[in-house]
Amino acid sequence: MPGIHEVHALSYTAEQMFDLVADVARYPEFLPWIVATRVRSNSETEMVADMLVGFKSIREKFTSKVTKDRPNAITVHYLDGPLRDLDNRWIFTSLGQGGCELDFCVDFTFKNVMFEALAGQYFERAFRKMVAAFETRAEELYGSSNSSAQSVA
Repeated sequence: MPGIHEVHALSYTAEQMFDLVADVARYPEFLPWIVATRVRSNSETEMVADMLVGFKSIREKFTSKVTKDRPNAITVHYLDGPLRDLDNRWIFTSLGQGGCELDFCVDFTFKNVMFEALAGQYFERAFRKMVAAFETRAEELYGSSNSSAQSVA
């Protein structure tokens, strides 16, 4: 299963980053390729949401179950859509002085092996663009940050 794992040190609190990531309904406002979201159910510990992803004329809907452990972690489990599997995990660790370490990983498997090989070439670039969008959104919501990213994949 292809995947990416990154660790970022951010000047935002774990609570701020948790809130930003957990606010799935706002994703279309700042994430590239996210056309729409629909939150089917939401509680303090669990959410089920649909996400419509689009690029040019291609549109695909994903349904995921999101498990929330405030403010420490968010785990996303793929339920339905064009992939065989898609899981991601966000871990937020307080660093003191108002900052946190963001540990993010995503693993995916396409139903079509040929498509996986093709899309895998572009996935890392797309992933990095989406991570940057989260950092930009944090800056818009919470003010300027000096972050340092390091890939561990």
